Amino acid sequence: MRQIFLLILLFIVGQWLVKALRRHDAQSAQRTGAGGANAAGTANGGARSSNGQQPQLAEPMIRCVECGVHAPKSDSVSVAGQAFCCAAHAQRHGARPSGRDAR
Repeated sequence: MRQIFLLILLFIVGQWLVKALRRHDAQSAQRTGAGGANAAGTANGGARSSNGQQPQLAEPMIRCVECGVHAPKSDSVSVAGQAFCCAAHAQRHGARPSGRDAR
């Protein structure tokens, strides 16, 4: 019975020490300002990079009308309001008969 009480006491003392160390680390980080700027940036809902600027968003992707592959908008080819992944697909799509010619 004495051993169980000793184990419980050791567990409680260990938990107290862990909490005290965490509290000390948080206070020292707050004094140096290490956590201040980072916490403010993430509290506003926006993540900030290490240099303090907002990270760039990912480039929008387009779906090729001809093959259905998604490609970055900067690499795509637009013809007559339609987006294609390459010039060859734009030419192939343009060469297709349409309307009454398709019969």
